[in-house]
Amino acid sequence: MSNKPPPPRPAPRLYLLTPVVDDPAALVAGLPDLLAAADVAAVLVRLKETDQRTMISRIKALAPVVQNAGAALLVDGHPEIVARGGADGAHLPGIAALKEALPSLKPDRIAGVGGLTTRHHSMDAGEIGADYLLFGEPDAKGQRPSSQAIAERLDWWAELFEPPCVGYAISLEEAHDFAASGADFVLVGDFIWVDPRGPKAALIEADGAIKKAFTAVAAGQS
Repeated sequence: MSNKPPPPRPAPRLYLLTPVVDDPAALVAGLPDLLAAADVAAVLVRLKETDQRTMISRIKALAPVVQNAGAALLVDGHPEIVARGGADGAHLPGIAALKEALPSLKPDRIAGVGGLTTRHHSMDAGEIGADYLLFGEPDAKGQRPSSQAIAERLDWWAELFEPPCVGYAISLEEAHDFAASGADFVLVGDFIWVDPRGPKAALIEADGAIKKAFTAVAAGQS
């Protein structure tokens, strides 16, 4: 057997986090243009907590718009309504939620996980079947690790493990740095939606930043 070099890592892609969705009409209207402007792999929808039927109808309004643009639609939490809403998967807040949701999501739908505070938890999540791991999101009190700590965790994971890792970026600088650190996907949210130029300009800029970071790293390794 020959020792083939590993295949080159694909360029990281954007993962877009929505504002909290109450009435989805404005998002439905704006998403096609937004998703056509940048390389967005998936959209993570945050739903306003309400009755299950209403939340399912909101997913049903958003799912075809996202999927027709070639992206996956994931729901933040609520794995029990993913299939009924026609979404592609769910993002779960920690190991316990992941374990509980896996039987209902697998094998047809994506089960991503965040809330992983230790390396041990991260390895557990990978072993039990998470489709991706998210590092760097704020906790319930709005606290999160430093940018450097998040970058180090991404670098560690990307170097050693197979499941994709996602970096939660709260700024353009973090999007660049996390892509350089080995993130397969960079999650962008609030800073995109509040940009005074509009979300489209911000998303294009974030897409450019992660591609630039990846190109620089790849050039340095060749």
